[in-house]
Amino acid sequence: MCRALLVMCVADDPAELAVLKAAAVSAEWELTAGAAALEEARRQLADERPHVLVAFGEWTELVSWAKDRWPGMRVVTDRDTPGADVVATSLAEVRGAVAGRPRPGGPVRS
Repeated sequence: MCRALLVMCVADDPAELAVLKAAAVSAEWELTAGAAALEEARRQLADERPHVLVAFGEWTELVSWAKDRWPGMRVVTDRDTPGADVVATSLAEVRGAVAGRPRPGGPVRS
């Protein structure tokens, strides 16, 4: 059975969560409801078992908790966080980080 990539977003409040989900949405994967509170985020992670967690804000405890339980889960954060697989420094980088594409930058070649 094939299962679509499942992505869960968490942010510090519901308004920021809506903005983050808009930045993360793609035809290539499914988004969960997402969360703006630690206990709701833990519940969703346990129930949904997403492949990718996108955490914007201070979510160090959640990232640690998730990586302890599911070491293979890809974690995208907006800051250096222990356990994060990639840091997206802006909302524009979220989709690429979820997909595992390298961040823009590097030397320019003609």
